[in-house]
This record gives sequence, structure tokens and C-alpha cells, in this order.
Amino acid sequence: MVNYHNRTFVSVENSPGGEVSSKTQFTYYQEGRILYADYAGGDIIKGRLIGIVHEDDTLEFRYNHINTDHEIRGGKCRSVPHINEDGQLELHEQWQWMDEEQTTGSSIIKEVESRELHRTFKEKNL
Repeated sequence: MVNYHNRTFVSVENSPGGEVSSKTQFTYYQEGRILYADYAGGDIIKGRLIGIVHEDDTLEFRYNHINTDHEIRGGKCRSVPHINEDGQLELHEQWQWMDEEQTTGSSIIKEVESRELHRTFKEKNL
């Protein structure tokens, strides 16, 4: 079973219409089968998600955030874990906004180590 607790992810791919970008950082926490996360960066000021870790390690969750236009946005997502060719954990996601249009999309987020996060932060702030 994958343990998602204290893992940090960044987006590497997203469909048009999604607000998550490579500047968005997710920090996941897990208590038993309950999953939750904080996320922010890029077009997202502050976001939270909460969901369930299924027996097959897939994730099902709801998310809400406030974007840089000060809109409250939210939706639902199903994520499937994969190990990429570099041996890193990725989550391949299918998401849907829960607004009038209920548009759908897909995204991939990749686990990053704290060493990589510090380098990325330093490069962005030079």
C-alpha cells in the first residue's frame, strides 16, 4: 500500500481549463484511509483537498481553492499512482469542476524531494 503521508508533489501536465500549474505545490497527509492536502502556487492562492485512499492505492477526493481572481473553485478527482521511468511517484488524475459547466480534464503531478523543492524555490527567487 502506498503511504501518501508527508509527500510533496508538483504538476507536470494539465488539461486546458485546469488552474494547477508547475508552480503549484501539493503537500499530502494521510491518516489510515483518509487523505488530505494543502496546495498553493501559480494561479492558486490557497487550496485544500480531502478524500479516501482505496484498497488499490487510487485516490478519490474533492478539492476547493481560491484563485488569483479571488474566485472559489472546486471539483472532484480520481488519481491513479504510477512509478515513472526515473523511479518517482506520479499521480495520473481525472478531474471535473463542480460548477455549471462541469468541465473535465486530466493532469499528472510528480513527487518531488525536499532537495529539489529548495533548488526550484531558489531559482524562482533569484
